[in-house]
Amino acid sequence: MAHHTLRSGYRQLTERLNRFPQGAPPSELLFKILKILFSEREAALVARLPIKPFTAQKAARIWKMSLSEAHRVLDTLAGRAILIDIPENGKTRYVLPPPMAGFFEFSLMRVRGDIDQRALGELFYQYLNLEEDFIRALFARGETQLGRTFVQEPALSEANALHVLDYERASEVIRTASHRAIGICYCRHKMDHVNRGCDAPREICMTFNTTAGSLIRHGHARAVDRAECLDLLAVAYADNLVQFGENVRERVNFICNCCGCCCEAMIAARRFAIFRPVHTSPFLPVFDTSACKGCGRCVDRCPVAALSLVSANQPQRPKLKTTQIDTDRCIGCGVCVRDCREGAIRLQSRPVRVIPPMNGVHRTVVMAIERGNLQDLLFDNRVLWHHRALAAVLGVLVKLPPLKQALACKQVQSRALENLIRRYNYQAP
Repeated sequence: MAHHTLRSGYRQLTERLNRFPQGAPPSELLFKILKILFSEREAALVARLPIKPFTAQKAARIWKMSLSEAHRVLDTLAGRAILIDIPENGKTRYVLPPPMAGFFEFSLMRVRGDIDQRALGELFYQYLNLEEDFIRALFARGETQLGRTFVQEPALSEANALHVLDYERASEVIRTASHRAIGICYCRHKMDHVNRGCDAPREICMTFNTTAGSLIRHGHARAVDRAECLDLLAVAYADNLVQFGENVRERVNFICNCCGCCCEAMIAARRFAIFRPVHTSPFLPVFDTSACKGCGRCVDRCPVAALSLVSANQPQRPKLKTTQIDTDRCIGCGVCVRDCREGAIRLQSRPVRVIPPMNGVHRTVVMAIERGNLQDLLFDNRVLWHHRALAAVLGVLVKLPPLKQALACKQVQSRALENLIRRYNYQAP
């Protein structure tokens, strides 16, 4: 009986996490991860929190405890980067981020002694790299994904640069952010604990705006100014790292500088290429076969295995190779362009430009519709019967046949919805 009681809080938390559009499939490994990050009481309390941002007053009502006690619990969780706290107009709102990109990553963004990071790193590796369920749920469901690729700006020609929009530039995200923070790369830190780390820079994970503000306040990342952050972006370019950031146009909250060997986004792009788990940049590389020497440097550097060497089909030089691209795999990062010594690669615009969701709210709504759990997003107060009834009805609507669901998605991805979202304050009552 004690065993079942201990597990109940973690089971409730797992159910809560799976009301996010990107869930966390239950497994023994997940329970072990949650047990390191949460006490059983904390897990049970967090399981009852809304998906939308909320105040301490709302948490106190849900938990049936005093406001001062609710503040203490919330601030403790924010101090461990489980919750994000957002000061605004003299009040503080809180939000539980999803596991990825969220509190899984925050737990390894600095070296800390309050949790067993080696055990946690080993568990993350097993759950995310060996078991397939979590990564498949995160990256291979629906058309709208968590993140997108930013093109390496030094790889752009002058003509290309004229056609790059501000939200497609990592440098512009850095310049316009309200807060900028740098932490340890979660992926490489995790791999270090299983003796699989690479030589890429560690302290180069970038967070911005409200997320950065919370991580800075609680010591999980260090504040940097615009100039230092841009310098670190240049370091990432020089190390052939891919800029993988939040898939929104406004107020991007993170940009990871990814290597192909450690980072889950790049690994997913190789393993699940058919599902397009990472949104591409607006560009594709084009190869000048007359200039290509078949050295293979670009093939070795490509983080998603989109390039390969094939015969150049020159009878007089039968051993000569040239580069071939799999455009379905290519994410348009531009790493190959900067690394070509022959100048045989240039970027050109893709035929169709994919426009990211406006902001995090817009993306979450679209992802929820595509993944069939919009009802969890809209009606996540599980105490009131009429909310449960509405959730059940909406659950039927979002499970319509694919064609009708696609039409619903198109309606959601509209200027009308964008205007509604702009007016919607997304605050708990």
